[in-house]
Amino acid sequence: MKFEAQLELAPRTTLGVGGPAAHYVRVESETELHAAYDQARALGLDVRVLGGGSNIVVADAGFPGLVIELSLRGMRMTESGNVTEVSAAAGEPWDDFVAAMVAEGLQGLECLSGIPGRVGATPIQNVGAYGQDVSETISRVVTFDTVTRRTVVFDNEACHFAYRDSVFKSKSPGRFIVTEVSFRLARNAPPAVRYAELERAFKSTRCTAPSLADARQMVLSLRRKKSMLLDPSDPNTRSCGSFFVNPVLTPAEHADFAGRAQAEGNVPQFPQADGRTKLSAGWLIEHAGFPRGTRLGNVGLSTEHALALVAHPGARAMDIADLARRVQSAVHERFGVRLQPEPVFWGFSLDD
Repeated sequence: MKFEAQLELAPRTTLGVGGPAAHYVRVESETELHAAYDQARALGLDVRVLGGGSNIVVADAGFPGLVIELSLRGMRMTESGNVTEVSAAAGEPWDDFVAAMVAEGLQGLECLSGIPGRVGATPIQNVGAYGQDVSETISRVVTFDTVTRRTVVFDNEACHFAYRDSVFKSKSPGRFIVTEVSFRLARNAPPAVRYAELERAFKSTRCTAPSLADARQMVLSLRRKKSMLLDPSDPNTRSCGSFFVNPVLTPAEHADFAGRAQAEGNVPQFPQADGRTKLSAGWLIEHAGFPRGTRLGNVGLSTEHALALVAHPGARAMDIADLARRVQSAVHERFGVRLQPEPVFWGFSLDD
């Protein structure tokens, strides 16, 4: 375990912006993680945990505390009839893990293909795409409690999963560092093709009984068309993926929105089981005057997906934040809806 000073963080993020970490260390075991955290506490340093760097925006001045890169690796499987519990260390690359599960014939994660980052990040914001969320299959999350310095295990219920949310994100942010995630996956089960766009894609190919591998490849194809895969040759690739969460409105909020959106015609909206209504953040952004491909200096919206904010050469974190604030303001002024960012901000906040 080697501590480094003033290590550049931009190359370790998918946005590629931001300054250095004042202190940096890479850990490969829980013992090293505990030791690194104890060192930070002794020095009075704030701590941030780095995985794949796909969901963070680092301030131009960098982060003044200790950045711990979590590189724990390893997997194990336990069979029980047609159900297999797979435990993966937090540092496992997520898409490699999904590919391995599909190759193993285990159903439950196939529609989450192509998402960057590492396994440990997935329960924090209940990662989901194309009709699947990790909350459907997570059986337990092993964490390091930075307050008690003990290992704490959460079962699915204790995680308090919600749409792009969990106990780790909103109720106790920063307290628990995920070290391992276990998933209950089904063997010999068909893929979860229940998302309208995915269903249409298979209908267009006349594939009526897709395999897990078919579902993975179709999801990758759809993500590629939207510039939602990490591809150095794609000019839209330097992003955090979806920058804003699709808003979910209460009945009162939805009534206000409906009045404002009357002139827009057919508005995509999705009723939720709890009586609320989910809206498309991408639709809101485009109809508030920010079409795909909008540029503001060295930053802009993806030419393929209005939800992705893209850093072009020369971009800074403050440029990303400025564009994000402009988009938020336009959507709120036009529709009365406040968009919430998905990525985490290190060293500053969107309101700074």
